[in-house]
Amino acid sequence: MRIRLRHLAAAAILFAVEVVIALFVRDGFVRPYLGDVLATAMVYFAVRGVTPLGRAGAAACALALGVVIELGQALNVLDHAGLGGSRVARVVFGGVFDLKDLACYVVGVGLAMLVDRRRRSNSSAAG
Repeated sequence: MRIRLRHLAAAAILFAVEVVIALFVRDGFVRPYLGDVLATAMVYFAVRGVTPLGRAGAAACALALGVVIELGQALNVLDHAGLGGSRVARVVFGGVFDLKDLACYVVGVGLAMLVDRRRRSNSSAAG
């Protein structure tokens, strides 16, 4: 299996941005919406970095993870698992189901695929 370092670097950068957002941003747009967009893009790039999956496969994985997390919120999985009081668990998995989050996940994956495609086109043209 080939590791794709550019994809992993993109995932790491997005992870760092996500940590900054989680620790320091308390607003009604960046944290709840842009954070979800970036989180799904981060998962997409991480999947592309460590698996042989193409863009569509990585997108499907990232979206599936987002949907599973959102369904877990709807079913109060953290509370049932005894993690409802954990601040870390709430930051990572969220606490409230919201259909708008699903739209953010789609946007995040779409943007990640677009960046991934453009980056590949640019590196092919340069080489």
